[in-house]
Amino acid sequence: MFGYDDMERKSVLILRILNQAQGPLGARIIARRLKDYGVNLSERAVRYHLQFMDQRELTRFVGRRDGRVITARGIEELRNARVHDKVGYCISRMEILAYKTTFSARSGKGSIPINVSFFPEGQFANALKAMRSSFEKGLCVSDLVATAPAGRFLGDIIVPEGSIGFATVCSIVFSGMLLKKGIPLESKFGGILQVSEHKPLRFVDLIHYSGTSLDPSEAFISARMTEVRRAVQHGEGKILANFSEIAGVCKDGVEEVVSELRDVGMNPVITMGKTGEPICQVPVDVNKMGVILIGGLNPVAAAKEAGVEETNLPMSTLMEYKDLRRFSSVCRDFLG
Repeated sequence: MFGYDDMERKSVLILRILNQAQGPLGARIIARRLKDYGVNLSERAVRYHLQFMDQRELTRFVGRRDGRVITARGIEELRNARVHDKVGYCISRMEILAYKTTFSARSGKGSIPINVSFFPEGQFANALKAMRSSFEKGLCVSDLVATAPAGRFLGDIIVPEGSIGFATVCSIVFSGMLLKKGIPLESKFGGILQVSEHKPLRFVDLIHYSGTSLDPSEAFISARMTEVRRAVQHGEGKILANFSEIAGVCKDGVEEVVSELRDVGMNPVITMGKTGEPICQVPVDVNKMGVILIGGLNPVAAAKEAGVEETNLPMSTLMEYKDLRRFSSVCRDFLG
């Protein structure tokens, strides 16, 4: 039915989907998500793969209603997956989410890309307190967020037991809106941006999107390389940011999108350079202009800095704009 190499490739994709979900998934949802990778499998074919993976103890059957979960052996297999199955995964995920973004700032409707974070239930109040100043000072894409208890969904991501799910707006909303206007944005790298006197100075660390299977923000947060709380309090520190390039001739269209997003309280752009000129000490191609976008997970990084444990699924899914609400409203619900 399938060649071994073909089956191995599809198995790796299924493991990746299950690992991202942080919970059980059924064949129907897995089949739908496989389409994001250009793989069209029927539910029946997905079940065939899952049965094969059960035999190898890469997945475990939970129940007809819930589906499968990835096992410890499956996670290890994913880590050891063939290199060419990993390289470029991050950039392809960004392109998929940008394409699937349907949000219109003018109508206030449509789907919007989000990052999903999980906090232990007992630490969520402390997480909100640690994140509050980042949202108030604008070190985020937007102060629109969403929460969900264990067993409920944020987009199509289920919240695991013992956790509270927390969604933040991802900067990919910017590239998604540009794409709808026919303006291509080339995402180059995610990095640590040094801030001085509340202004961007230079990138001190970076990871190229085209050569990684991990989201750079996740890697930097896990390595405790951020200084978001210090940047908020003193205007000096290191924050999460992304660097992209756009054709200089598109400047007017880009500024129009920036204005539309600001009108609905979203500020993904930290700064834009001039055509062909370096920005924050990063060289820019001829006829291109550099754009620095703020990392949507900066508030979560602040919580990590405060000692709150978390699990992050950056640029993981989409939510309807109408289902998001102000961070201050969430604080009133949980902190009083």
